[in-house]
Amino acid sequence: MNELDTEVLPLPPRYRFRDLLLGDQSFQNDDRVQVEFYVNENTFKERLKLFFIKNQRSSLRIRLFNFSLKLLTCLLYIVRVLLDDPQRIGCWECEKHNYTNFNQSSTEINWAPILWVDRNKPLWAIQVSVAIISFLETMLLIYLSYKGNIWEQIFRVSFILEMINTVPFIITIFWPRLRNLFIPVFLNCWLAKYALENMINDLHRAIQRTQSAMFNQVLILICTLLCLVFTGTCGIQHLERAGENLSLFKSFYFCIVTFSTVGYGDVTPKIWPSQLLVVIMICVALVVLPLQFEELVYLWMERQKSGGNYSRHRAQTEKHVVLCVSSLKIDLLMDFLNEFYAHPRLQDYYVVILCPTEMDIQVRRVLQIPLWSQRVIYLQGSALKDQDLMRAKMDNGEACFILSSRNEVDRTAADHQTILRAWAVKDFAPNCPLYVQILKPENKFHVKFADHVVCEEECKYAMLALNCVCPATSTLITLLVHTSRGQEGQESPEQWQRMYGRCSGNEVYHIRMGDSKFFMEYDGKSFTYASFHAHKKYGVCLIGVRREENKSILLNPGPRHIMSASDTCFYINITKEENSAFIFKQEEKQKKKGFAGRGIYDGPSRLPVHSIIASMGTVAMDLQNTECRPASNSKLTLPAENGSGKRRPSIGPVLEVADSSSLLPCDILSDQSEDEMTQSDDEGLTVTEYVKGYPPNSPYIGSSPTLCHLLPVKAPFCCLRLDKGCKHNSYEDAKAYGFKNKLIIVSAETAGNGLYNFIVPLRAYYRSRKELNPIVLLLDNKPDHHFLEAICCFPMVYYMEGSIDNLDSLLQCGIIYADNLVVVDKESTMSAEEDYMADAKTIVNVQTMFRLFPSLSIITELTHPSNMRFMQFRAKDSYSLALSRLEKKERENGSNLAFMFRLPFAAGRVFSISMLDTLLYQSFVKDYMITITRLLLGLDTTPGSGYLCAMKITEDDLWIRSYGRLFQKLCSSSAEIPIGIYRTESHMFSTTDPHDIRTQISINVEDCEDTKEVKDHWNTKTSHHRNSCPSDQTEHPLLRRKSMQWARRLSRKGANKQPAKTAEWINQQRLSLYRRSERQELSELVKNRMKHLGLPTTGYDEMNDHQNTLSYVLINPPPDTRLELNDIVYLIRPDPLAHVENETHSRKGSCGKRDPCTPETRDETQL
Repeated sequence: MNELDTEVLPLPPRYRFRDLLLGDQSFQNDDRVQVEFYVNENTFKERLKLFFIKNQRSSLRIRLFNFSLKLLTCLLYIVRVLLDDPQRIGCWECEKHNYTNFNQSSTEINWAPILWVDRNKPLWAIQVSVAIISFLETMLLIYLSYKGNIWEQIFRVSFILEMINTVPFIITIFWPRLRNLFIPVFLNCWLAKYALENMINDLHRAIQRTQSAMFNQVLILICTLLCLVFTGTCGIQHLERAGENLSLFKSFYFCIVTFSTVGYGDVTPKIWPSQLLVVIMICVALVVLPLQFEELVYLWMERQKSGGNYSRHRAQTEKHVVLCVSSLKIDLLMDFLNEFYAHPRLQDYYVVILCPTEMDIQVRRVLQIPLWSQRVIYLQGSALKDQDLMRAKMDNGEACFILSSRNEVDRTAADHQTILRAWAVKDFAPNCPLYVQILKPENKFHVKFADHVVCEEECKYAMLALNCVCPATSTLITLLVHTSRGQEGQESPEQWQRMYGRCSGNEVYHIRMGDSKFFMEYDGKSFTYASFHAHKKYGVCLIGVRREENKSILLNPGPRHIMSASDTCFYINITKEENSAFIFKQEEKQKKKGFAGRGIYDGPSRLPVHSIIASMGTVAMDLQNTECRPASNSKLTLPAENGSGKRRPSIGPVLEVADSSSLLPCDILSDQSEDEMTQSDDEGLTVTEYVKGYPPNSPYIGSSPTLCHLLPVKAPFCCLRLDKGCKHNSYEDAKAYGFKNKLIIVSAETAGNGLYNFIVPLRAYYRSRKELNPIVLLLDNKPDHHFLEAICCFPMVYYMEGSIDNLDSLLQCGIIYADNLVVVDKESTMSAEEDYMADAKTIVNVQTMFRLFPSLSIITELTHPSNMRFMQFRAKDSYSLALSRLEKKERENGSNLAFMFRLPFAAGRVFSISMLDTLLYQSFVKDYMITITRLLLGLDTTPGSGYLCAMKITEDDLWIRSYGRLFQKLCSSSAEIPIGIYRTESHMFSTTDPHDIRTQISINVEDCEDTKEVKDHWNTKTSHHRNSCPSDQTEHPLLRRKSMQWARRLSRKGANKQPAKTAEWINQQRLSLYRRSERQELSELVKNRMKHLGLPTTGYDEMNDHQNTLSYVLINPPPDTRLELNDIVYLIRPDPLAHVENETHSRKGSCGKRDPCTPETRDETQL
C-alpha cells in the first residue's frame, strides 16, 4: 500500500515535455472555474441602494430633489391660503357656509373653519401628485435602509411628518368628500430643513471639500428659526379662522413680535387652540434654540482656537505666505513679523501661521493688536494633513517657511518632523517656494529640493570658530542679516553707541551694474578699483559680484576681475541705491575750497580731501585735525623706510586694471611660514610637517569640501585624548604639549557632526601654519569612532571628557593657556519647565569662569537672546543699568535689535542662533543672503571667491590715520576689501550730571600708582582716548597705600560741595578696594587645585583683568573714521588659488602675520 502511494505514475504519451512547456489548452480549460466577485451588489436592492444612498453624486441629486419637493409643498400651502375664501367652507360636495362672523362673547368654538378649507381642483391635483411622489420616495428609502427593526424606522419624526402630509392626500383620491380637509402641509418645512442638512453633508463628500463646522451650524440655526416662525405663522393663521380670521401677514407679524420678546399686544390670538399653539411654540423655541446657540458658541470657541480658514477668494486676489512651526512662541513670532514686514514691498502680504498646538495667551494678545490682526491669520492644524494645507491655501501661497523646534531635547526628532512637513508641502503644492530650517547637518540632504535651506549647527559652529580668529564675527553677521535703519542709539549721549547704532543699519544689497549710479562708471575696470572708488565717493562697500552667465557669487574676486555692465553687484550700505538721493553740490564746494587751512577737515564731508591726499601718494602730516587727537598725543611716530626716517611712507594708487608684475600669485600649497622657522624658534624640537588637501572623511552628507591643513598620516585615536597618555606620547595635560599658540577650548555636550564645521575654518589652507591654534574639545560624553575618524586628520585637535562646571576639567584641558573658550548650548537643558530657564546652567557656569579667569575670552551660545543681559552680570554697576534702560527705550521705539547695546553682544562674547532666523526670512526678499553668509563663514568655498579674515592695527600702522586711507592701502597693495572695524575702548559711563563723578567714569585703582597718574588717566579718558591700558593683578602694598591716600585726598577735596554724594562715592571706592581680597581668594582656590593636579601655577599669575573695557563692531564706517590703536579690521581677502599661474614660482618671502606673498609687496601689505 505504501509502495502504491509513493510510486509516481508515468505521464500519458500525449503529455510530453513539449506539451508541458507550451501548455495543453484542452487540459487547462477542463478544470478552470470562473469566479465572480461582489455578486451581492448585483441585486436589485443593492443597485437601488447604490444609487439612492451610497453613491455620493447620485444621492446628492436625490436629496436636492427631495429638498425642492418640500419647498414646493410649502409654497403650495401659501398659495392655498391666499386663494382661500372664508365664505365657502365645507366638504367637497357639501353645502358651503360662511363662518367669517366671530362672536367674542361666545365661549363655543366653531370647528368647521379649522377642519375644512377651500381648495380648488387644480391645486388639489398638484398637491396630490407631490404627495404621491413623496410617499413613494419615503417608502423606498425605508425599504433600502431597513436593517431588521421596522419600528425604529416607523417611529422616526421625519417618517411621522411624512405620513401626516402625504397619506391624507392619497386618501382623498378614493374619498372625494375629504378633498377640502385641512392638512398641515406647512410642517414640510421641517422635512426641508432635514433634507438641507443631509444635502450639505453629501455636497462636502461629493466635491471632497470640507466647509467649516461653523458655517454648517449657522445654517442650521437660521433654518431652525425660519421653521419656527413659518410653523407659528401658518398654524396661528389657520386656527384664527375660527377667531378673528387673521391674515397671513398679521400672523407673521405676531410671531416676529413674540419671538423677539417685544410683545406689543396689538395682535393677539383670541381662541384657546391658537393660544395653546403659541405656548407650545414658545416652549419648543426655549428648548431648541438654546441648544443650537450652545453648539454655535462651542464651535465659535473652537474656531478661535483653530483659526478658521483662509478663503480661496482672498488667496487668489491677495498675496500670502505660510509659516509652519511645531510650537509658536512669542519671540519667534515677533522676530518673524518684524523682519518680514520691515521690507516695504511686503506690506500688503498676509501671514498664515499653521501650527498644530493651541494658540497661547501671549500670542493671542499680540495677534489682537490692530497692526497684526489685519495681516496675520492663525490656523491650528498639521502640515501633514491636506485638509489643513487646503485651509491655509498652500497651493496659492507665495512661500512657505518651515521652522524647526530648537527647544526640543531631541533635535534629531525635531528635524524628522521638519523633513516630513517639507515633504508634505512639496507633495501638496509643488510650485510653492520652500524655506526650510534644519538643526542637524546630517539631515540637510533630505530637504535639498527646497529653494533655501539654513542648517543651524553648520552656521553656529562656523560662526563660533570665526569668533576665535576674527573677534565678534557673530555680531557682525547678526547685524548684517537684521533689517535696521541705523537709528538705534542716536539719542544716546555716548559717542560709541551713536556710531555703533548708526553703522548697525548697514545691510547687503544688490543691483545690476548697468543700472547703478554707484558702479556704472567702473565698467571695464577692475573689481578692486570699483570697490575703493565707490567707497571713496559714495561710502558704499562693494564686496561681491556675480556674472550674468555664471550663477555663483564671488566675494572680492580680486583685481583681475574686470567689471561688466551685466554683472550683479553686492554691496554694503545703509540703504539700497533705489532709496538713495545723490547730492553733488556739497562735493563741488569742498573741491573749490582746496587746501585752505583748517577748512579741509572742518567741512561736513571730509571724503573728497582725504581722497585727494591719498591719490597724491604721500601723507600730509602737517595737516593736523585737532578734534581727533589730544594735545599730549598729537605727535605720531612715523615708521622708517629702508632704515632711515627721512622718507615718509606712501600709499600707492589703486590701478584700474591689475598689473601682473605687482600682484604675483603665491604658491599656496607650500607655506612660507615653514621656511621662517629656525632652530632657535623651534628650540630644538622636531617640527611635524603638514600637508594641504581635502579632509578624507566627512562626518555627514552635504558638507562643502574645503582645502585644509592636514596631517601626513592620520593620528591614532589614542593620541587624540588630551588628558591621557598612550604608547605614542606620555602627555597628560595641555602644558606638557608645549604649544606655542594659545588654545581654543570648545565645551559641548556631545561631539555632533556640526562640531566638524568648527574645526574646518580654523584649519583652512589660507591660515598660516604659525597661526594655527590648538583646539581642545571638552565633551560631556565620549565621542564615537565616526567623529574621531573625521577629525584625526587635522593637526593639533584633541578632545577630553569633562564639563565646564568642573574646575579640575578646565585646568587639565589648559584653560590658563587658552585665549578663547567657546561654550556651546547643551541639548539636555531644553527640558526646563520654564522655557527661558534653559540657559540658567550655562549662564551661571560662564559667570563663574568669568570670575575665576577674568582675562579669558569666553564666547557663549544661548538659547534665548533675552538672556544676554545676564552675561557678565554686575548687579551694582550703574553703567549696566543705564544700558538696560537704553534697551527698554529702543524696544519701545520698535527696534528689531534692542539687545544690541548689551556689552557682551556688542563685543561678540555671546551669541544666540535664534538671531539667525532672520537669515531665512530675509531670503524671501534677498535670495542671495544665505549664499553670502555661508561664504563669509567659510561653509562654502566657491573657486575665485574670497574669505573673511582680520588684521590688527598696531602703533606702526597709525600713520594711515583714517579708514578711507586704509581702504586705499589695502586695495593698492594686497587687493583686500575692508568691511568693518572691531574697536575696544575703556569703560566709560553716560554723563547724566557733570558734577557727579560717580556717573562720569568707573575708576579702577589697580590701574594707577599715585595721584598724578590718576589725574593723567582722567584727562586721557575725558579727552576721548579709547585705548585700554592693562592692569596688574599682583598685590602691591605700596600701590594699595597710595590708592587709599589718593581716595582720602579726593574725598577731602570735594567734601565741601557735595558731602552726601562724596560719602556715597567713597563707600563705592572702598568696595572696589575690597574686590582685590575677593580676587585673591579666587586666585588661591585655582592655584590650590592646580597644585593638587600637579600643574604649574606660573601661567595663572600672568592673567590680567580686562573687565574695564568695552568692544563693539562698526560695519562699513565712513571713510573719515579715525583708526585707533588695537582696532581689528575685518577684511575680505581674495582667494589665493583663484589666479595661480601654471608655471611654478619659486619665490620665498613672508608677510609677517599676513598671507605669504612676494618680498616686493611685503612692505605694502604689513601695515
